[in-house]
Amino acid sequence: MLQLNSLIKTQMDNNLKGIDMVVGAKGSPLQLILSAVYHIDSPTGNISVEDAKKIKNNRMVGSSIDLLYGDNFKGYRIVGTEKKFLDLYKAKIKEGRKWEDPFEVVVGSKIYSKFNINIDDELVSSHGLRETGEEHADQLFKVVGLLEPSNSVIDQLIVTSPQSIWDLHDDHDHGSEEHEEEHDHDHDEEHDHEHDEEHDHEHDDKEITAMLIKFKSPMNIIQFPRQINEDTNLQAAVPSYEISRLFKLFGFGIETLTYLAYLIIIVSAFSLFINLFNSMKERKYEMALIRTLGSSRRQLSMMIIFESLILTTVGFFIGLLVSRLGVMFVSSLMEESLNYNLKSFGILNEELWLLGLSIFIGLISSIIPALQVYNLNISETLADE
Repeated sequence: MLQLNSLIKTQMDNNLKGIDMVVGAKGSPLQLILSAVYHIDSPTGNISVEDAKKIKNNRMVGSSIDLLYGDNFKGYRIVGTEKKFLDLYKAKIKEGRKWEDPFEVVVGSKIYSKFNINIDDELVSSHGLRETGEEHADQLFKVVGLLEPSNSVIDQLIVTSPQSIWDLHDDHDHGSEEHEEEHDHDHDEEHDHEHDEEHDHEHDDKEITAMLIKFKSPMNIIQFPRQINEDTNLQAAVPSYEISRLFKLFGFGIETLTYLAYLIIIVSAFSLFINLFNSMKERKYEMALIRTLGSSRRQLSMMIIFESLILTTVGFFIGLLVSRLGVMFVSSLMEESLNYNLKSFGILNEELWLLGLSIFIGLISSIIPALQVYNLNISETLADE
């Protein structure tokens, strides 16, 4: 429970950094967050670049990042976005460079490791967010960069320019003439930030899937999302609010499991005490013999206490091992369905507290058996036997 809670929270927090609000098409706000931030759900729809620009130009908006997605490579999403998307997750180029031209891609660490992808390899994308979609075999993506692992969602994404996604679908839907014109035009121009702003109007008739927003002031998080939801045909969702709401939905189940874990600890403590108590009854004669051979009361009592501590400590480390196997099992399930990896073998601070609790339980469980040994009447015990 401690490991899973910690790993899920870390993943959630890593992927929320720098994102105050997500804007997309009307629908479920939670679905919008899961699709645009965590990339584990289908998008709510598309929004026009013209509508998105109005949001960008609002005085409350500090920065924004456009996202286009709807295609995949072997189940992993291809995302058309701006280069500052890499900076959002502090993603660094391990090998190669960032994209410059359409159909150049940068690949996340999990994907190139899994499929042994190298620089200059060509990838065939499929329509939709699942492998079973129709392949775009007529237009290949060229790998120009590989990203270092960042322990965030970008590890499982293939990132390219928005123009790549527009060109891919224009070519797929309307033939190749328009695509060739736009492609040539893109090659003749510089792809720097100033140029993008100067030619913004070229894409006003295009659509994007969602937009990630960072506010100038944290106070805007209260007013601006409501304003968008009420006054426009777009939807604004606040990731921190939606994720806390999601945890509340699962809260009852998690709380029940936590109480069950506490109950198991209490039952284990009683079980240890009863075992030691019964063991003492059976070993009275042996203890009496040890006393006659010169052992002191204190030595016998300490022997019982150490026996209890050894049991609890060994039990703790076996529990630690089993917990890691459990986390690996849950992680493999999540990897198959959501492409998320939760494997971790680090020791949490809470687990060190749990070790302290285990030692404390061992001491408490051994007090009565240790007192029994201390007060053992040697002559009576040997005579009874």
